Amino acid sequence: MKKYMMSLLLVVAIFGLSGCGGGSSVEHRDDGRTTLFLVDEQGYSYGGIPYKCDSMVAWDFTAPNGEFSFYPPERCVFDFTGLDGNLFYDPRVDDIVRIVDITNDGKGGIPYECSSFGVSTTQSDGSFEYDIDDSCLFYF
Repeated sequence: MKKYMMSLLLVVAIFGLSGCGGGSSVEHRDDGRTTLFLVDEQGYSYGGIPYKCDSMVAWDFTAPNGEFSFYPPERCVFDFTGLDGNLFYDPRVDDIVRIVDITNDGKGGIPYECSSFGVSTTQSDGSFEYDIDDSCLFYF
């Protein structure tokens, strides 16, 4: 059932983003924005996460499929209030968050810093460390 739902979500995302430009797995829109997604370790989306990028006037939320867009190079802050941070990457107790592209490939090497600790980079699968109820600033 989970595999079916993920496949359905991917098909909906592909049709929803078709015609938005770009031939690579990182979606580059005609207006210069890049689109990525927040998902868990199994690929299920994190919709409704508040975020704000440098070019934005007000806070927005990730779409139900985890989608967010920004203008590179730009900084975007995400508010992970309500999520438990990744302590030892234990999926039984952690809310693991990954940054991925349209093909669900992790975006490793993105520099970021969270309010509870210093600067780091995302892992090769797009996952990153954060503490419970943390906010993190990403340098895209």
